[in-house]
Amino acid sequence: MSAFEKTPGWLDWYAGPSKPKFQVPAGAVDAHCHVFGPGDEFPFAPERKYTPCDASKQQLFALRDHLGFARNVIVQATCHGADNRAMVDACKAANGKARGVATVRRSVTDEELQELHAAGVRGVRFNFVKRLVDFTPKDELMEIAGRIAKLGWHVVIYFEAVDLPELWDFFTSLPTTVVVDHMGRPDVSKPVDGPEFELFLRFMREHQNVWSKVSCPERLSVTGPKALDGEQNAYRDVVPFARRVVEEFPDRVLWGTDWPHPNLKDHMPDDGLLVDFIPHIAPTAELQKKLLVDNPMRLYWPEEA
Repeated sequence: MSAFEKTPGWLDWYAGPSKPKFQVPAGAVDAHCHVFGPGDEFPFAPERKYTPCDASKQQLFALRDHLGFARNVIVQATCHGADNRAMVDACKAANGKARGVATVRRSVTDEELQELHAAGVRGVRFNFVKRLVDFTPKDELMEIAGRIAKLGWHVVIYFEAVDLPELWDFFTSLPTTVVVDHMGRPDVSKPVDGPEFELFLRFMREHQNVWSKVSCPERLSVTGPKALDGEQNAYRDVVPFARRVVEEFPDRVLWGTDWPHPNLKDHMPDDGLLVDFIPHIAPTAELQKKLLVDNPMRLYWPEEA
């Protein structure tokens, strides 16, 4: 029995994912996933906004193999705060087949950063989604960005589309590669060629250091996971947005499952179905290889790329 009680109504990850119809290319990377605890071994942070179910490294690696991926990028979950031990433990256990994205505070020492680097960490995450984290002063984040730039790391930013105008100046002054989580969470009920998404595309066009994950249709979709015809058509309202990003910026896109899918309210996705979403947003073998192999290898395993 865990010492931690899950947030009421918490949806646990789906334990019986289908085998994807789409076969990912050899060497594919799931470039956005998490581990939760297990809480008895790696306690959740006292300041957390939610308490999840456990989701262990062994379960993550089993999913990786089931879906046909070769590697993972494990992003520090907000429920662990700046205690990166669970993520680091998973990276070390992967024997070079995982990289990490950490959360750090201004107080982190150079020695601690070096230890994280040795464990496989290659980036830090700055979260601007107010319901998930408390505000961190931008001068502190900029100081962290300057320090991790010396290690060749990048910054991952998580924000919602309506907040991009006020965050623009800060984002464009970051001294590293900048990776946007989930296309900046566009409102897919609005037009793909409307002003809100156009601002995000301009952000990428004008700043060559900005990359985007085209992940998490289950978070963005209004139409939901049901296929409406013989073709796989789940999350179809997200397709035009993700495909636009993939086709315009083929060398600066990443994809990930987001397993174990924290904080979903209405349904828990089938990870096999999420993999089958990929050919709808990256319709050619060349685009698929860039999205799943070439780009994540260049960013996270440059010595092997």
